[in-house]
Amino acid sequence: MNAPARPWPPPLGAYAEERELFQLLQNMLEELLIHKPDDPIQYMINHLKQNNDDGKCFISLGYQELKGFWVTPRICVLGPAASGKTTVAMWLCKRLDAIRISQETLLLKEELTLTKEAKAYKERKQKIPNVLWANLIQERLSNVDCIKQGWILEGFPENQEQAWMLQSSGIIPRHVVVLYAPDIVLIERNSGKRLDPFTEEVYHTTFDWPSDPLVQQRLVKPEDLSEQEVSKKLLEYHRNFPGVFQLYQKVLKSINADQPSVDVLSQVLTYVQTRHRSVAPFTPRILFCGPPGSGKSLQAALIAQKYSVVNICCGQLLKEAVAEETKLGELVKPYIDNGYPVPDTLVTKILAERLNALDCMTNGWVLYGFPRDIEQGEQLQKSHIMPNRVFFFNLPYESIMERLSQRRTDPVTGERYHTTFRPAPTPKIQARLRQNPRDKEENIKKRVEAYYRNVKELEDFYEDAFYVNADQDPHVIFEFIESCLIKPLPCKKFKSL
Repeated sequence: MNAPARPWPPPLGAYAEERELFQLLQNMLEELLIHKPDDPIQYMINHLKQNNDDGKCFISLGYQELKGFWVTPRICVLGPAASGKTTVAMWLCKRLDAIRISQETLLLKEELTLTKEAKAYKERKQKIPNVLWANLIQERLSNVDCIKQGWILEGFPENQEQAWMLQSSGIIPRHVVVLYAPDIVLIERNSGKRLDPFTEEVYHTTFDWPSDPLVQQRLVKPEDLSEQEVSKKLLEYHRNFPGVFQLYQKVLKSINADQPSVDVLSQVLTYVQTRHRSVAPFTPRILFCGPPGSGKSLQAALIAQKYSVVNICCGQLLKEAVAEETKLGELVKPYIDNGYPVPDTLVTKILAERLNALDCMTNGWVLYGFPRDIEQGEQLQKSHIMPNRVFFFNLPYESIMERLSQRRTDPVTGERYHTTFRPAPTPKIQARLRQNPRDKEENIKKRVEAYYRNVKELEDFYEDAFYVNADQDPHVIFEFIESCLIKPLPCKKFKSL
């Protein structure tokens, strides 16, 4: 029988996660399946290397993610007539420096080879075929400005057939925004809609009237403004939208357009700047930092219990090394016996040894109690101990003092009690409770001051960390931490040492 496969050494595993190699391979496979090239290797070389205007190597969109750069937008803005698609699309283009593509802008692009054919249908008042729209969009998106800056596709696809055609052409949006509002609101909006023919900005006689008199004078009514026409468009939209939703549901977010435009735009921007949850293999490497009494040990225990990760308290680990009389434990023992701090180099060696054990490599880990300053954080990084989720617990000084100064321990059972939150069940137990010297007010104050002296640099070091309000119910805190464990992060740019 073959021996079980050994896990990757820590540097390789961290490198694969940090550079998102799984996503790179997934992106390459998707491109091959969509385009089915005769020479897959040459196709992927061309896909990954495209020359830009400066003659430098332009890295493809999927690979940009791996390098930690801003990923170029690939966004569809959909919705019924008068839902505000144009306003949202134009605002996103300004905000993200992307290229806006709509049916109107495509027909204005004279340099596209298919524009004349599409205009001919328009002039004959015939419906432009779906396949022609798809080819026109594909041609436009292959231009260098769309490749480099990204694109916002407005009002397309309108039905499932168009969506399938885009997908078969390799046009796959990262985010699909769908605006919605009651039909009666949309019909009312449409009656006051006005268009600036110079800038293509959309205004409204009631909700968004321009302050510039020159702009006011040149505004025109868009075509098909009758209530009958709008009702017909809405009916067609409601009939076709379920098919589009089915195809894009994993990257789609519906946003209520019947609210102030500032709120709509804020929600849209928040969504398009998120990264979707990755299906890449993920081994949790969780680090909890926080002042004493902030609940790190409780949350670590809850996480370990639910997700079967290894729960590691740095202080407890040092005591175990001493108790087991390991070589490193023998070096640590004199420091612990005399109440001196253990040197960072020894702590790091013991941690590295434990975190590189098979159970930690396979199941992941949650660590607290180390590092406490930036020097310790840098030592962990040099030892290739790189957490992929870091949490800083925040708790007011008064709450810390209340939690710790009233803690008591039963010397017989080892059970912990609290004079306010968890008093001893019987007078007999109450009489024998003892207070740990560390929990005296003067000692708590020293520990808290030591933490806050160093935490700012540590927060800067772990720049992608999450911040936890630890002054609330433990189960609420746990739910927040749990949500962050599955939330994608921007690529972490580790500091060079």
